[in-house]
Order: sequence, then C-alpha cells, then structure tokens
Amino acid sequence: MKVTDIVEKLGLKVWSGHEGLGKEITGGYASDLLSDVMGHAGAGNAWITIQTHRNVMAIASLRDLSAVIISCGEKPGDDTMAQSNEEGIPVLGSDLSTFGLSGRLYTLIG
Repeated sequence: MKVTDIVEKLGLKVWSGHEGLGKEITGGYASDLLSDVMGHAGAGNAWITIQTHRNVMAIASLRDLSAVIISCGEKPGDDTMAQSNEEGIPVLGSDLSTFGLSGRLYTLIG
C-alpha cells in the first residue's frame, strides 16, 4: 500500500514531504520513544507518534521509514517540515489517538 492510499483511507493531513507520497508502506510502528523507534522500526514502516520536533526526521531517515504520522491533532514544527521536504519523507497528521490510528492502520495493511 502506498502512502497516498493511507492518506485517502484514513483522512490524513499531509503536512510536508509531498515527494514521498508514492512510497510503499510495508508495516507500521507506534512509539514516542526515539531510541525505541531507532532500534525496532523497520524500513518502509509508517511511524505513528505525538513527537513533533526535528529529531523525528533524523530517525525516520536513519530507519528508511516511508512516513511519519503525528497523532492526537499535534502539528509538526517548521524545522520538522523543512527536514521532511529535504528527505522526501511525508509527515502526516491525524486527530485520532495513537491507539485508534494504530488500529486503523493495522486493519489496512495488516
């Protein structure tokens, strides 16, 4: 499933990183602890978090993630969006809780 598919099916807002909307999503990972994501998220995963700072993009790039989804209606910082555009990794947003969003993403991609 492509990032554009989950944007449409989950009603996500695209904050930045539009170049990467065609990337394939191979799974998902939900965590707010950067070291946890760095150690366990897989390449191609969509990462669900409430973290909004620039370090999120460093981890997303390091782990070759397909997208970052910010839950709970949080908004990414300007520096995060700038880095997202540079890296071509979409930063998406949702008003859903991390729990709710994780369940819906799991239903879509298993």
